[in-house]
Amino acid sequence: MDDSSRNSADRGPVAHPAEGGCPAAGERADRVEAVLAGLDLPGKVALLAGTDMWSVGPYGGPSAAGFGRLVLSDGPAGVRGESWTPEDPSTALPCPTAIGATWDTAAARTAGLLLAQEARRKGAHAVLAPTVNLHRTPYSGRHFEAYAEDPRLTGALGAALVAGLQEGGVAATPKHYVANDAETDRYTVDVRADARTLRELYLEPFEHIVRTAGPWLLMAAYNSVNGVTMSEHEVLNNQVLRGEWGFDGALVSDWTGARSTLGCVRGGLDLAMPGPDTVYGEHLVAAVRRGRVSEGAVDALARRVLLLAARVGVLDGAPPAVPPAALPPALDGRAVARDLAVRSCVLLRNEPTGAGAGAAGAPAAALPLDPAGRTGGSVRRIAVSGLHARAPRFGGGGSSQVFPARVSSPLEALRALLPSGVEASYEPGPDPRSRLAPATGGDGFRLTAVLHGLDDAELGRVEQRDGSVRWMGSLPGGVPFADLGRVELVGTFTPAGSGTHRLAVRGVGHFRLEAGERVLYDAELQAESEDPAAAFLNPPQRTFLLDAEAGTPLPVRLLHTVPAYGVGGLFGLISFELGYGAPAVSEQALIERAARAAAEADCAVVCVGTTDESETEGVDRDTLALPGRQDDLVRSVAAANPRTVVVVNAGAPVLMPWREEVAAVLLCWFPGEAGGEALAEVLLGAAEPGGRLPTTWPDAADDLPVRQVAPDGDGRLPYAEGPRIGYRAWRAAGAEPAYWFGHGLGYTRWEYESMNITVPDPGADAPYAPVARVTVRVRNSGHRPGREVVQLYLGPEGADRSLAAFAVVEAAAGDSVQAHLEVPQRAVRTWDDALPGWRPRCGPHRFAAGRSAADIRLVADLELP
Repeated sequence: MDDSSRNSADRGPVAHPAEGGCPAAGERADRVEAVLAGLDLPGKVALLAGTDMWSVGPYGGPSAAGFGRLVLSDGPAGVRGESWTPEDPSTALPCPTAIGATWDTAAARTAGLLLAQEARRKGAHAVLAPTVNLHRTPYSGRHFEAYAEDPRLTGALGAALVAGLQEGGVAATPKHYVANDAETDRYTVDVRADARTLRELYLEPFEHIVRTAGPWLLMAAYNSVNGVTMSEHEVLNNQVLRGEWGFDGALVSDWTGARSTLGCVRGGLDLAMPGPDTVYGEHLVAAVRRGRVSEGAVDALARRVLLLAARVGVLDGAPPAVPPAALPPALDGRAVARDLAVRSCVLLRNEPTGAGAGAAGAPAAALPLDPAGRTGGSVRRIAVSGLHARAPRFGGGGSSQVFPARVSSPLEALRALLPSGVEASYEPGPDPRSRLAPATGGDGFRLTAVLHGLDDAELGRVEQRDGSVRWMGSLPGGVPFADLGRVELVGTFTPAGSGTHRLAVRGVGHFRLEAGERVLYDAELQAESEDPAAAFLNPPQRTFLLDAEAGTPLPVRLLHTVPAYGVGGLFGLISFELGYGAPAVSEQALIERAARAAAEADCAVVCVGTTDESETEGVDRDTLALPGRQDDLVRSVAAANPRTVVVVNAGAPVLMPWREEVAAVLLCWFPGEAGGEALAEVLLGAAEPGGRLPTTWPDAADDLPVRQVAPDGDGRLPYAEGPRIGYRAWRAAGAEPAYWFGHGLGYTRWEYESMNITVPDPGADAPYAPVARVTVRVRNSGHRPGREVVQLYLGPEGADRSLAAFAVVEAAAGDSVQAHLEVPQRAVRTWDDALPGWRPRCGPHRFAAGRSAADIRLVADLELP
């Protein structure tokens, strides 16, 4: 990360230059109009739908005018490209919530630059990111894919990522517009929210991004808002997004989210994905010819798709928004991923343990660990436990999933960094997963996927890294989906130990599983949800027992007949798994082993977290408790060793009933491919845990102010809490969470010395123009360099006080540094539906600077003009 990340105040991201000030913008617009004028009606309509799962064009008519193939890719935490397979690896960044925990717009911009670099390498022109829905409640299963519970933090980080992507010549796609803040019945749910709630919370991040970063593409959500599905919402799409905010990019459906030809045209939906069969095509041509849609309306949609193609460089004769010579310098992807992971780590708790003295003579805190014995509490043996130490979750499940070439585990990274003579033992503890993981080479499997045609002839084969077969949009070797009849996973299984092993089939469709001479399964597996994506992303699993002897190879074969209708009704998808579980050891025995190891060590590190069953796209959470017996593991280890550090590997809040019983709690989120290295550096003090919570963490589920994710019986999901979510809801309820929004300790101490506020001359009536500039001087009063996130809240004490600005600063021990913050006009406005419009909040305004929403250090009152 470059030095620009230091002291990165909330002054807005470094946005891509407005195209109106670029000499090539006029040339680009002229070329778009010339191409549009040369197209007949079918040629224009052809632009409005995908040709396949991930691309638009080339088409017969437009291709003659130079419209090439425009490729889109998923990408909130890494760019997968058109192939959903580990054979085509991607750089895996920390999840968006981890980026949210950095509170650093420069870091988010760097993430965008890397995503653009990855997109260009993968041949993609648009990345479906950032996700800027809000953390309305931690029960949302896709919580990990969004930044924060606060709209101002979300908007600033989202705009920075958009800027980075588009500086790299790749279209960003803020999503899911709007109010897609839960997964239950997301295709059909009707979110009911009043105008103030929509404007001040859920629309705010999108508005910030559109006005300050100018995205070239934006995605409409599946859900409805106040009775109208978002792909057809004329008011929010045309009047607000385009009319008020000035969005001139293209609006794309979420995949399969376009449902009505006339409704989508009225709602201004430019691009229906995936293709080729959509509500546009021949349906739209017929609607125009019958007089139900004007050709002028089609022109408006086609013009925006042509502009998108021109901006990303796939429209011949139109200069791209970023010429090849102007692309930013190359980045080291793994180094960026590691740096982001370090910056996102949040130290929630760090208590003295009595194991030596700190720099001022006080008992040393549990972290950082000190193998060298510098603080007098020498660590020679570390007892590591928990499945997540060896097999961490580096990213969340669903469309944001990518396949990195290598993922570092906390255990291997910690062992690599420890000095000679310091040992890290390992006990796995009980497995928190209820489903079996894909079979791997480490389990004794050697597998090959063989593709067969409709006539059963072999079409191709590919060596498998594990038992997961997942292809989306394209097949290995370029085999056409239309020619595919079945796929078989064949190979051998050589058990490491004797006993009763477990094999599993996971997927949708017909499967036949053979092991040795036995047929373990030969039947149909049905999807458990009507959500088409759930059939692909979260299919059911069936488990079978197999007795096998150590070292004796067994042939295995899993045959999958490809459904003619596709997976979940989506053609062009293959998704199934061969799962494996070793002979089971009792959970209690595994917990006791971990406790014994902890009792014999100088300190213990327990790695806990969620699984891909509890945090994934398509499914909301039904509990915030850690899955399995992880709580019992923590308590047993803590009882055996008072210097117990718990590392939480989760993308969303979890309950920690043991948090007062352990010495330290460190949150690493889903940290990406280099998360193990980053975590080891933080544990050993080589790096600062500089993150702060982007979401308030509850102490108990019953205390949570906002919980509902499922619609009522009428299909409606009321946002009855209004604009009070997150820390505002906790204040309104008068409740005390486990940890407040903005909380994070670090390894040093900070004193807030002064706050100075200046008011610039009134300028244009622009929502993100500064109405106040605030300088906060802070001093690092500890004994090592540190990183602080200075947070500025505005408003009276209570539920109506909200985040107005923030800044990241760094300082050496003993040094003071100034944080510069700008308060945007929007922070002192409220939506008044009676106008309707924005009106000033009544003054005087209370400026409150501090370390979290509840830890305020400096306060000043000021009347603003």
